[in-house]
Amino acid sequence: MTSETTAPAGARRGRPGYDRDQVLAVAVQLFNEQGYDATSVADLAERLGLTKSALYHHFASKDELLALALDSALTALEGVLDEAELRAESDAERLRDVIAGAVEVLIDHLPEVTLLLRVRGNSATEQQALERRRVFDARVAALVAGAQSEGWIRADVDAAIATRLIFGMINSVVEWYRPGGPIDRDALARGILTVVLDGLRSPGS
Repeated sequence: MTSETTAPAGARRGRPGYDRDQVLAVAVQLFNEQGYDATSVADLAERLGLTKSALYHHFASKDELLALALDSALTALEGVLDEAELRAESDAERLRDVIAGAVEVLIDHLPEVTLLLRVRGNSATEQQALERRRVFDARVAALVAGAQSEGWIRADVDAAIATRLIFGMINSVVEWYRPGGPIDRDALARGILTVVLDGLRSPGS
């Protein structure tokens, strides 16, 4: 038994009616509902109202759908880091920009980030995504360490631990945030920045 879903705007049930982006969006929704491993191509074709052959016209495999969804989330997060490193003048400022930007990415790419956070390394595609996450975390930890050396963040918290705590808070948003609800993304980013940075700030900084 499949759950009901609303077809993407502009799409018609049946063939034709979906472009690649719409198929990908429905696939990510289904992966998040049922779990990637538990979702078959037949499940996705049924949700879309397509034949499996019509679905393969858009994508070569279920793994390709997963890879594209994970890449979307990771590329957006990496972009936040790259931009912060180019624009800000200190690691403390870069860290602020990364935290705020990561919250915005999570909200703007909520389905894809939710899927990314559920990856466990069960395939080569998932392992590659996890490696990119490790590199991202290491880059953020380097910013935390830099902000510590600048005297802006307290030095009695290990940089790697601080990074995990920061993103533990940010990532928990996927469990309760609902687009269109009473909390907008800017207010949420400000709230997380206040809680994280006031807690980590070096006394007297």
